[in-house]
Amino acid sequence: MKCVICKHGNTKEGTTTITFDRDGIILVVKDVPAQVCTNCGEDYVDEHVAHEILTIADRMAKSGAQTDVQRYAPCSAMP
Repeated sequence: MKCVICKHGNTKEGTTTITFDRDGIILVVKDVPAQVCTNCGEDYVDEHVAHEILTIADRMAKSGAQTDVQRYAPCSAMP
């Protein structure tokens, strides 16, 4: 797809690191599958992956943890 940020590059399959910071909780998830712009490096994750990361963050908040760093694992957010 054409990058919506720089409007010059196309995206290709790759990985990214997502940093999630909300209400004093910091979650870093490495090796997240994404489409990455070949020109500017902007990354795009699909809806399913975004949902999994939000689910992980919600679990983390309920556990009382304040920071966590993990490597992405498909379906890791599922019970």
